[in-house]
Amino acid sequence: MGSPSGPVRRLQRFRRPVAIIAGLVAALLVVVLVPNRWCGRDADAWFQGDPVRMRALAEELVVFEADDDQQRATGGGALADMWGLLTHQMTALGLAQICLSHPEWRDRYAPIATRAAAKTLLPEMRSAFTAAWHGEDGLTVPDSPHGHAYLSYPALALGMARLVDPAFPADLAAQQDTIIASYERRVLASPTALLDTLPGEAYPTDMAAVAAAIAVHGRATGTDHSAVLAHWAQQVRAVQLDPATGLVVQRMGTDAHPHDAPRASGTGLAAYFAGFANRSLAAELTAAFSHQERTLLGFSAIHEYAPGTTGPADIDSGPVVLGISVSATSFGLATARSLGNRPLFTRLFRTADLLGLPQRTGSRLRFTTAGATGNALLLAFLTSGPELAS
Repeated sequence: MGSPSGPVRRLQRFRRPVAIIAGLVAALLVVVLVPNRWCGRDADAWFQGDPVRMRALAEELVVFEADDDQQRATGGGALADMWGLLTHQMTALGLAQICLSHPEWRDRYAPIATRAAAKTLLPEMRSAFTAAWHGEDGLTVPDSPHGHAYLSYPALALGMARLVDPAFPADLAAQQDTIIASYERRVLASPTALLDTLPGEAYPTDMAAVAAAIAVHGRATGTDHSAVLAHWAQQVRAVQLDPATGLVVQRMGTDAHPHDAPRASGTGLAAYFAGFANRSLAAELTAAFSHQERTLLGFSAIHEYAPGTTGPADIDSGPVVLGISVSATSFGLATARSLGNRPLFTRLFRTADLLGLPQRTGSRLRFTTAGATGNALLLAFLTSGPELAS
């Protein structure tokens, strides 16, 4: 048989690059769509509050708290300091939020929420703060002129556990009452509604946690805290936000003089806490926070520093890579879900799924790379919503 004619050869030469281009397009579609679809496969279920997933992650934290109990009983290396405080606080918040969403699970999770909240009061959880205050333990000096705003984290955990646990211990209730009364007095006396967490350093995010703790105490006890909450919200808008971006200034003096830049990590966590006390303010913070979103192929991450500012990573931001904050990216899940922003939630969840490597083990779910603290944070953020102020 003779060789192909000229027209046939030209057609074959044409088909080869077309086939190559088609293959490249197909490969590109696989690269773009497969990770996007795979990592987003559970986003809608989480957004809608799927009870199977919710309970599976809750059970992972139940096991963590049981292991922690055992380590404390045997003198093992249980979590302590700020990481321990945050882990037990977020575990308590997540389990309490689940109880609010599913009252039928209250018998299972409310006592564990209370146990986790009680651990936030252990001296070893605030030892770094006590040392920073030259030995003054904020829990033992409610009449101190110092703010000790870090106690808002245990106060909020206690309040949420108290809200859902009919057997909440009276001694814990009395300790929470004391903390809240002290905060109410101090915040009303502060023209800026700022209290110091560390000597000379106030954090608007911690003040949002103070407001959240006060608001939840009001729900749990029926106490009217409207005056202090109104003062706090007014001063957040007046002096604690960057006028250009709406982001919270990460650190300030109690006189509202900035000590740091406006940043996304502080804003994202402040938005979650603000939701307990003032839904509209939480929405405003979330709107400012969302301007820090960066997207690629359907995945989202949050840029830490406001335009025109820069700075290092720290304990608040977590690792910062090319300006992207790991912590801020996870914080965004909370108000995206609670305030009903499904597209933002889905994009952020894809990133959390990609980096967190979720794994099912029997009835439990954990994000493999997140550790206990990361899983506690995700439990609180992925179940957010029922804590919102009405």
